[in-house]
Amino acid sequence: MNIGILCHPTYGGSGVVATELGMYFASEGHKVHFITYALPVRLDILAENIYYHEVKVHEYPLFEFPPYELALTSKVVQTALKWKLDVIHAHYAIPHAYAAINARRILKEHGVHLPVITTLHGTDITIVGRNPAYHSAVNYSINQSDVVTAVSQSLKEDSFLHFDIRKEIVVVPNFVNLKEFEKDIPCIRKHFAPDGQKIISHISNMRPVKRLNDVISIFAKVRAQIPARLLMVGDGPDKEPARALARDLGVADDVIFVGNAVDIYRVLKCTDVLLLPSEKESFGLVALEAMAAGKPVVSTHTGGLPEVNIHDKTGFLAKVGDIDSMAHYVIKLLSDESLYARIGSGALENAKKFDIEKIAPIYLDLYQNVLLQV
Repeated sequence: MNIGILCHPTYGGSGVVATELGMYFASEGHKVHFITYALPVRLDILAENIYYHEVKVHEYPLFEFPPYELALTSKVVQTALKWKLDVIHAHYAIPHAYAAINARRILKEHGVHLPVITTLHGTDITIVGRNPAYHSAVNYSINQSDVVTAVSQSLKEDSFLHFDIRKEIVVVPNFVNLKEFEKDIPCIRKHFAPDGQKIISHISNMRPVKRLNDVISIFAKVRAQIPARLLMVGDGPDKEPARALARDLGVADDVIFVGNAVDIYRVLKCTDVLLLPSEKESFGLVALEAMAAGKPVVSTHTGGLPEVNIHDKTGFLAKVGDIDSMAHYVIKLLSDESLYARIGSGALENAKKFDIEKIAPIYLDLYQNVLLQV
């Protein structure tokens, strides 16, 4: 099968999921074509059956903002015709599903039908899509897709709540490649915790929805009772305010900002507890990745997180903004070896339910079923 994938090439969860899914299909013998403006950060471009098609947007004085959707649409058409794509899998409603659907209309003039599978990941529904400037385009993209999936039951419900959707949405959860976590990955723990401190990690794109001030405040409470260090992995607009708060709370020397880390597996191997106090998470891929490394997760009870992080089994959940409870849970985990072992074991067991070997075939069945309808 020739599969086209449209995704954001950045560090966010949707891009990671799209990239890992494409690489899995390539390893199974399918030809996978990534169509985007930059090489996805986790893509092994030298792997067999992987193709990358760069979308170039040319500057023109008439346009205040370069028309990426038009360039993407044209690239999908060109790629589909040259490589005889069977399906397009668009990760995110806009611009990807929107461009894919427009490309499908153009391709009909060439006698080609290109089915579009759209996966909703979160902010395309909960933030971007609810903006009046984009609402109609998101609604159109969902209803015109041949198949629509959502990464959690929570996101599916949000989609029906905020849009006039006239078709089924299939819940297909995010996944992890457990084989990557089973590798003997060297841990650089001593570099971050030279005196044997516990390591708490937070991994995100550091936007307001991630509540970085809560991360720092929770860590300060933990640090007051247990020698610990905080790894802040990622980058974004709230990074510097969080750094300033760490200074104000007197914990700056124990908070380490490491920037974007491609080798997330190594980071998680060194982590004792993952902290995720988000305002909203449609799934919480990083929580699942931590669990795949056998690490407990302390998170908020919001969005799709309770579908992944099971309270008192894989970690602990608290209300958004309840920094006292989250600090309590982190301290409890780091102070009780038997509890930590039980929760860590439970985290790994639950992660096995989300192994790519179980989830990817669901997508492949959707591809094949939609082709039968052509």
